[in-house]
Amino acid sequence: MKHLIIYAHPSQESFNHAILTTAVEGLKQKGHDVVVRDLYAIDFQAVVSSGEIIGEIGEDIVREQEYLQWAEVITFIYPIWWTGMPAIMKGYIDRVFSYGFAYKYVNGVQMGLLKGKKAIILNTQGKSHAEYASIGMDQALRLTSDKGIFEYCGLDVLYHIFFESVLQSDENTRKAWLHQIADMASKA
Repeated sequence: MKHLIIYAHPSQESFNHAILTTAVEGLKQKGHDVVVRDLYAIDFQAVVSSGEIIGEIGEDIVREQEYLQWAEVITFIYPIWWTGMPAIMKGYIDRVFSYGFAYKYVNGVQMGLLKGKKAIILNTQGKSHAEYASIGMDQALRLTSDKGIFEYCGLDVLYHIFFESVLQSDENTRKAWLHQIADMASKA
């Protein structure tokens, strides 16, 4: 299978990077093709230009769209910051998931154009599940990303996993989480 991983975290010392490394290793061990787009490493420019608003798409965006077209499974790995995705990931969505590529309207009806592709979302967060659930933030995060972006564009979301209270987690917990990622990759 063809796996595209869109990754957004600036530190290679982060737990997000450990998730990335584990996922890539697990997928490659199973013989899958894997491409990683590390948004910080490629210095992805997250700001939409005025030309892009009117449909002028640059070579950098065409290249990212080609990766998305190639992929059968797209995995998004990023931390939850300020109850949302990092600006660089949001900018990636804003610029790459453009009208006519990821979605369009036909007679006023929205159509997702990435149908047939699967998505996996792996997030780290500083708060516990209980803290987010008590204020409805857990459901809001799923609504805004899973429904409002990924499913809207036609992707079939297989998993959306939140690794909670990461900064307070111990080594055994992190190892168990990475084992979960490795297990998921082995079943892909």
